[in-house]
Amino acid sequence: MEFRQISAAERTAAMFPLQSYAFLPSPWPEEDEAAYRRRMVFFRTAINFVAEEGGTALAGAAALRMRQNVRGKVHDMAGVASVASHPSARRRGLVRGVLERLLRQARDEGHTVSALYPFRPSFYARFGYVGIPRHRTATFAPEGLDHLVRAELAGEVERLPMTDGFDEWQQLQQRLLGERHGFAVYDETRAAEFRGDKWWMAVARAGGEVVGAVPYRVGSYGGELEAENLLSTGPLGRALLLQFFARHVDQVARVRVKLDADDVPELWGTDFAVTTEAKVDHPRRGGPMVRVLDMPALTGSEAGDGDVTIEIPDDTLTGGLWRLVGEGGRLTVTKGTATPEATLTIGGLSALLYGVLDPTEVVLRGLGTVDGAAEGPLSSLFPRHMPYLCADF
Repeated sequence: MEFRQISAAERTAAMFPLQSYAFLPSPWPEEDEAAYRRRMVFFRTAINFVAEEGGTALAGAAALRMRQNVRGKVHDMAGVASVASHPSARRRGLVRGVLERLLRQARDEGHTVSALYPFRPSFYARFGYVGIPRHRTATFAPEGLDHLVRAELAGEVERLPMTDGFDEWQQLQQRLLGERHGFAVYDETRAAEFRGDKWWMAVARAGGEVVGAVPYRVGSYGGELEAENLLSTGPLGRALLLQFFARHVDQVARVRVKLDADDVPELWGTDFAVTTEAKVDHPRRGGPMVRVLDMPALTGSEAGDGDVTIEIPDDTLTGGLWRLVGEGGRLTVTKGTATPEATLTIGGLSALLYGVLDPTEVVLRGLGTVDGAAEGPLSSLFPRHMPYLCADF
């Protein structure tokens, strides 16, 4: 068995058969392979690994080059995708071998953190990943926002084809990357594929500044308006986009839009009827998972006051003793020398860093042991703070 890194040009021959069999109806028509080959121009910057036997790829995985805000610091992030294996090669540890090499290569190339959408969370938990919230979806009738139609808002919304609205949408995402914990974006190479998507783009502006944007499409007359993530810089941008949706009252019966886990659509109006849900099932709709790849690179993250030494055992990328110090609102991570006050898996440390679990929950989940003296400093260093990944990959 040979494990090797391959280029985007090699993906069609090596990875397309594995991915297509794993994720698409099959047998697949010849035009699917041709379409996949054309798309590889958008994967030129991805890190790709395969396990080959006799010159045939039996397992493969990729890491998309992304960037993510984690507690106020923007990191290079490896977005793991395209994980698949040949049915005859399953249960042989080939995916494990591919992922271990992929994550090490990503770390060596400067990626501090990693994220993925799992087919089975327990499988990726063995690689140090821990779950974070899936985006919410709000579904409502546009007439519920009638009060916004009558409102005089200090701004306007322009409807554009995706091609024309793409650049402003990307600029808004870059702004939010610097502001929102958990927010992630693709590199320019991968993002370029979405410019040609058959979606409308609603761009909200106020005072000449973009304050909101959302891709959307109308399924049918009297049907549903489906929108992607409702991105805005604040309440005005959100209100302008919702007002735009409300003006479809005589065209569609429902609006369905993706939201941050912290959004509360039930407060958008009085007597406003809305269904808000985060549906997670497997293997198709897993909630995202994350992990840390490089401990010292976390220095500079936002943190509360505290000083604690932890041990991360049995992780080839981050294992060892680490001293975590929070002072002046920032975190410093250095090699530890004192007796550890907490022993955490990398999944447990990642859960604290991303703000989804507190020290007690980490212990209850079997992600570590925390001495009583360490619980306070860890809680202070990493207060609960729900991340908004936003990107699907």
